Amino acid sequence: MSWSEIPCLSIAIAPLNTNSDAKHFAIWVLKAPYPGGYVHYDCPWPDSLTQTWQAWHQLFSLQPLPSVWNLQPSSQDNALSLLTPSSSHSPASYSARLMQQLGLQLWQWLFGEALQNSYSQSMGIAMGQDRPLRIQLEIRDPELIALPWELMQPRPGKPTICLNPQLRFSRTTSDVDPLAIHCTAQSLKILLVLGEEVETPGHSSQAENRLQLQKEADALAQVLEQSDRNRQGSENILPVSCHVDTLLQPTPTELIETLETGNYNIFFYAGHGICAPAGGQLLLRSLTHLSGTELAQVLVRSEVTLAVFNACWGAQSDRQNEQAIPRSSLAEVLIHHGVPAVLGMRDSITDEEALSFIQTFTSALADRMSIDRAVAVARQHLLTVYKFNQPAWTLPVLYMHPEFNGELIQPLDYLETELPENTPSGIRPLISLAYLRSLDVSNQVWPIRGGLMRVGRRSQNDLVIQERWVSQRHAEIFYRDMSGTGSVPAYFLRDFSRYGTLIKSSNGWQKIHHQEVKLESGILLKFGSSQGQTLEFAIDEWRSHDTGEKG
Repeated sequence: MSWSEIPCLSIAIAPLNTNSDAKHFAIWVLKAPYPGGYVHYDCPWPDSLTQTWQAWHQLFSLQPLPSVWNLQPSSQDNALSLLTPSSSHSPASYSARLMQQLGLQLWQWLFGEALQNSYSQSMGIAMGQDRPLRIQLEIRDPELIALPWELMQPRPGKPTICLNPQLRFSRTTSDVDPLAIHCTAQSLKILLVLGEEVETPGHSSQAENRLQLQKEADALAQVLEQSDRNRQGSENILPVSCHVDTLLQPTPTELIETLETGNYNIFFYAGHGICAPAGGQLLLRSLTHLSGTELAQVLVRSEVTLAVFNACWGAQSDRQNEQAIPRSSLAEVLIHHGVPAVLGMRDSITDEEALSFIQTFTSALADRMSIDRAVAVARQHLLTVYKFNQPAWTLPVLYMHPEFNGELIQPLDYLETELPENTPSGIRPLISLAYLRSLDVSNQVWPIRGGLMRVGRRSQNDLVIQERWVSQRHAEIFYRDMSGTGSVPAYFLRDFSRYGTLIKSSNGWQKIHHQEVKLESGILLKFGSSQGQTLEFAIDEWRSHDTGEKG
């Protein structure tokens, strides 16, 4: 298994036709990391969950209340009265309790006894591989799409499914065209499109509106490009650049021609839109729109990896006769046609909240995080700023194609740090040859080839250490050319492991865990445990990478 292929548990929910008055659903596992994880069971929808959902929706949502099932007026009134804030509870504490209650009930309903075992086993496999578990949820009843599944929480005090650092959560659909061959990029290349706004000042001229839109575009582009400056001092050793091109209220032809240049891996739309059966309508300018289906086709042809929509309708289903239409949301339509990842909003989000989320999200992508991990980091930022009892952190909804591994930028795991054969001067620069030497077994030396050594139990590593306290992917030692900053080129160690890496200094053995430290020649290392073998890191200052290896 490559490091990008993390264990995945994919779950589907579909309505069942039964003779019962209660609404029943089939819940089953589409994909699991082990054969016994494929379970299938019938689960009725409880009145208590409908009542909590109604109370939550009435408090937090600006959208009309979706359909509910099997709910008698008397039971609704009684249930909602239990949730009504009393004089002894502040509105904030009431909303927080309601938020938590809905998350707990959604988890209890989805991860019933059969699926709970599948989840636990899958999580155990992922932890054994020292990797996160990817969970994807496919909802085949359009009435359930509006629910904030991202809130699901196993029990009080535990992180929600979308914030747990050991999980990568997204929604998906299996009704998809095959994913085209996807190549990771080395930079963020964003096409920012500003369409028709929801409200236009009544007495503003067209020129004034255009000027205001240009100011908004400049501000948003600055937020997107801010990731380069925000990552000063980041642990990331190889940051990526971010470039933004802007289109203001383009015609469909202008938008399509720009995308088909193939210069972009992220499409970002901010503006008004409406729900419709074909994935909605993007209002590019007055009386000019582009359907979700039309957009999907050009995004796939242009090999765009990620589509982001700063609008309140991107993850909502269209409705007809008060019934939600299956597979009609913009996110589902784009995924259906083969777009790898789509980020939309489940409900209305303020400009301030959206900008805060977007800036953190873009910065996380530039730090080479997978898309689902970057969404979790940005969502945690919203929760920190706007608090648990506010809905902002629950609004972003990520859909990912079931064949997509989530990687937009090439992760550090796969970067080859071999220096080019020719520099602009025509001379290959010198790299001080470094190596690890065992102090426990004589004549055991491991050279660090090409400026990078991966350490761990897995056979793909450059240095394989078969000790039980060493993680599958434990750490890496890498060369960083810092000549452009005026600093001397040096080697660094970065730890990814479960138990950390021990480094001996003048103060004795010290543990680093998920950190990056500079290595000096002669420093001693132990990976995972003080009982492990002792290795010495050394640099041969006068040997170039081309002259051979120290034996």
